[in-house]
Amino acid sequence: MGSVSGVACVMSNKRSQPEHPKVSRRAAIQAGSIGLLGLGMNHLGLLEAAEAGKGGSSNRLPAGPKAKSVIYIFLSGGLSQIDSFDMKPDASEEIRGEFKPIRTKTPGLQICEHMPELARRSDKWAICRSLTHFSNEHSQGHHIMLTGRTEMPRGFDPQAPKETDWPAIAAIANDVVPARSNLPPAIVLPEKLVHRTGRVIPGQFAGHMGSQRDPFFLSSSPYNPLTYGAFPEYAFHHAKGRDSESKLKYSAPNFALPQGLSRGRMFDRIRLVNELEGQRREFDQVAGGFDRYRQMAVSLLSDPKTQAAFDVHGADPKVQDRYGRNSFGWSLLQARQLVEAGVRLVQVNLGNNECWDTHQAAFPNLKNFLFPPMDKAVSALIDDLGGRGMLDDTLIVMAGEFGRTPKITTLPSATLPGRDHWGALQTVFFAGAGIPGGAVIGKSDKIGGYPTDDPQKPENLAATIYSALGIPSTMPWHDSVDRPHFIYHGDPIPGLIG
Repeated sequence: MGSVSGVACVMSNKRSQPEHPKVSRRAAIQAGSIGLLGLGMNHLGLLEAAEAGKGGSSNRLPAGPKAKSVIYIFLSGGLSQIDSFDMKPDASEEIRGEFKPIRTKTPGLQICEHMPELARRSDKWAICRSLTHFSNEHSQGHHIMLTGRTEMPRGFDPQAPKETDWPAIAAIANDVVPARSNLPPAIVLPEKLVHRTGRVIPGQFAGHMGSQRDPFFLSSSPYNPLTYGAFPEYAFHHAKGRDSESKLKYSAPNFALPQGLSRGRMFDRIRLVNELEGQRREFDQVAGGFDRYRQMAVSLLSDPKTQAAFDVHGADPKVQDRYGRNSFGWSLLQARQLVEAGVRLVQVNLGNNECWDTHQAAFPNLKNFLFPPMDKAVSALIDDLGGRGMLDDTLIVMAGEFGRTPKITTLPSATLPGRDHWGALQTVFFAGAGIPGGAVIGKSDKIGGYPTDDPQKPENLAATIYSALGIPSTMPWHDSVDRPHFIYHGDPIPGLIG
């Protein structure tokens, strides 16, 4: 008790200095909700992330009509538009590639032969074939597509995130969208985006909103610099092909009570927390929102329904089979469970180590390791949301940091060809939330290199997501000294969200 009281006193004496609440909050969490509830330090990150958005708590949308949820599927590495949703069968061989188009359920709409499940469901989804930005570089592309801002921030560093980066879409959602449960409004899973060299990719954090407002990162998938794709059954290496890396395990977080701490003892400790209510209120005036940490800790440790939202391996085996028992399938199943539990935006990073970066062996890698689990898992997500009456209230978006070059090339060190980075054009996939099935927004030229009709910017994509979440176009977010900043930097893509 003494340590919590001491923390409260220190913060009370430092109110005029805005940089101290961030540091003091960490100390208070450790001494308070961690120590009193008997949680280990390995849980600290989860509870810290639950309060992302503290500084913007007064900016949150008022409680009111139910807004839609969003699942943003991010294909790190860059999906080839020509080999997926914008095929060019009449182009020369060095453009069209090895794959053949197939019919979809929508007359006149064709997609790649290796996405048959999505083809059967084209009445449930739409595509934009004209999204464009300037960058062919991975870190810039990630930053652009994860923040919805084309212009690079001052001092941008492709090697590491910086406090001057633009805030991620997930961070803004976490800051201004009201929670519907004790879970945070926005969660990113199954891992942070990390380059195979080990550097963390910028654009996925809160940037100049402040690190205390980072989205909640749920780590279910371990980082491995050598293996790519939907492990275990679709694990591969870009050059070597199939890779049976036995050490890779997809694991939901374990929120069981620590050994020796019964549920009764836990609630005794919660009552002890309640006795410190006066100090908590003092803390809230300085740092805000401590009660949300406690609520989340209690919910995670005592509410089976909340715990079940994170547990994919405990789901019905038939449901797991429909999604696929691999990191792609489990990630999207986890996203559905979290949305159902009240999370408003879930960003799903489908693929570690920029696994969609198909510079070499593009066609066997797409055919054997990337398209099958993606096609199956996204189709299962659409079916599952529809069967639960959730598809009309949930927007699904799927994009990468850029597309791929129209012309096929072969790296000097490679034996099989691929496609390079191409920011000028990519196709973005949409489903749910009233999306008109079978719609095609925009058009590309005859080789799939540039938009020729209705070009769209990442700012328009971000605005589409914000609109689906019910965020007003005039709403700002506020920084630590209460300066307002625009959320919208474009308009929602016409023809998608009513």
